[in-house]
Amino acid sequence: MKLAGIACAGLLLLAGSAGAQEGGKAIIKSTISLGTATPGGGFPVYGNAFAEVMNAADPALSIEARNTKGSNENIPLLESGQLDIALVAGEPAYEAFMGIGRPATKLKILTAMYSSPGMFVVRADSPYKTIRDLVGQPVAFGAKGSGLPILSRYILDGIGLKQDEDFKSIYLDRAGDGPAMVQDGRAVALWGAGVGWPGFAAMAQAAGGARFIAPDAGEIARVRAKHTFLKPLTVPANSYPNQPTAIDSIGSWSFVLARESLPDDVAYRLARTLHGQEAALCKKLPQACETTAANTVAATPNAALIHPGVMKYFREAGVAK
Repeated sequence: MKLAGIACAGLLLLAGSAGAQEGGKAIIKSTISLGTATPGGGFPVYGNAFAEVMNAADPALSIEARNTKGSNENIPLLESGQLDIALVAGEPAYEAFMGIGRPATKLKILTAMYSSPGMFVVRADSPYKTIRDLVGQPVAFGAKGSGLPILSRYILDGIGLKQDEDFKSIYLDRAGDGPAMVQDGRAVALWGAGVGWPGFAAMAQAAGGARFIAPDAGEIARVRAKHTFLKPLTVPANSYPNQPTAIDSIGSWSFVLARESLPDDVAYRLARTLHGQEAALCKKLPQACETTAANTVAATPNAALIHPGVMKYFREAGVAK
């Protein structure tokens, strides 16, 4: 069963079939290409865990995680059939589904990944305490092709700030470069989101520690009033070293999206395997504890955006009507 086979920039992305043996019986193995993002960010960590758990659970699946430039590249790669499934942050997904700045996409949701409350991290000895304290300073807003700079742009716009005018914005070639820039002073803060994000973890574990800066209650209300698709979200206490209290912020859910032409039976099998392994994925990666069938139904703005094969499984499992 060939699902895709298109060469792009010298990288052959395939979703085909291969033979395997289990118990003396031949198994047709479906190879699924999974786009993640640049090394050092949260998407490759999640993508690798996702692939490992799924491949271990279903010997007929071979999910191959591949580094890309992130959400903004994953969407067109899916649309052109060069990826089968891919990780996409909430804001680029929202813009693609709504047709903001582009034609509305026909991609489908395979699953919700995790919620992404956005916030800045600074060194613990930094003099900066609020978002407005960072105005005029060099700030690393994430990798160029990722969804993080889009989330920050919406949040800052909601509180009356312009990302590329009110800050000395830095966009990274690799997500993993951000913490070192804050540590050595090239940037005063790093923008990121969620639980288990590698940039936050690296900062919090560095000598001297780190401190987080999130929108305050008034700023959250202003953002929600202007950008209603963003939701109040919380980073639980002790998600990172020396973070004794919960941090309230605002953000959205990231998704695993599928190309429109992914066959229903393949999407069904992926959903059945994934949600049968929710506990195993949670054990492997804390932020993946939010990857559940129930969260997918709740986080999806419109049930019609969920892949029909996934919806078939959800109805059978009793999580959707």
